Amino acid sequence: MQLLRIGEAGAERPAVRVDETTFDLAPITSDIDGAFLADDGIARTRQALEAGELAPVESSGQRIGAPIARPGKIVCIGLNYSDHAAESGMDIPSEPVIFMKAPYTVVGPNDDVLIPRGSKKTDWEIELGVVIGKTGRYLDSPAAAMDVIAGYTISHDVSEREFQLERGGQWDKGKSCETFNPLGPWLVPAQEVPDAEKLDLRLWVNGELRQDGNSSNLIFGIGHVIWYLSQFMVLEPGDLVNTGTPAGVALGMAGQPYLKPGDVVELEIPGLGRQRQTLVPA
Repeated sequence: MQLLRIGEAGAERPAVRVDETTFDLAPITSDIDGAFLADDGIARTRQALEAGELAPVESSGQRIGAPIARPGKIVCIGLNYSDHAAESGMDIPSEPVIFMKAPYTVVGPNDDVLIPRGSKKTDWEIELGVVIGKTGRYLDSPAAAMDVIAGYTISHDVSEREFQLERGGQWDKGKSCETFNPLGPWLVPAQEVPDAEKLDLRLWVNGELRQDGNSSNLIFGIGHVIWYLSQFMVLEPGDLVNTGTPAGVALGMAGQPYLKPGDVVELEIPGLGRQRQTLVPA
């Protein structure tokens, strides 16, 4: 079962995909958002499918939006793969590195990505995205943290490295440019991902494989990250947590081949789908 939103930007309709068939979720909810997740929306969707209460809809050729409506917040973990920390010339952190992205950065998985005005170092980062389904506040343990996860998706943490690292202040200014978080295509319920820490993450630029990692190499595992965050902030249904990127970003490559207009980036996590974006000037 894969939850998705289809239609033009700002007018997406909620749907669910099972075995290549897409069903209308309108009888269950008006959107896939925090309220839907908090109200056992995934369980209600499964029950409606089993009861044959959802009608098939044509999805071929339609735009796919982000699988959740604008999240309340996007919390990101930096330097969470040792190989990425090494290529960035930074020490492996003793605790998770936290930064935020603005919610408006979220776009569909195949939408264009805007290179910001004045950008010289727009970079790519494939990440496993975790969508929160229950309130997480001072969670007792990493094991308990797994219970607040609604599901998983592909998250593209696009970054402008000069803004992020050379212009002073926090990382956020290099992370929150518009369109800097393509998301999706689907939200796969946590119960249907057997082991989220054994997923391959791959990213190509213009057909050339640049990132080829596995979530088994996370420094801080998914449960630890969610537990840790809950000690400092309240995680709410619909929030998105980006868990970090493996090695292979432009920042760490010889010649630093940053993205330019016309470049095409493709991302894939088996079981979670595939994304494709074209870079265009803002």
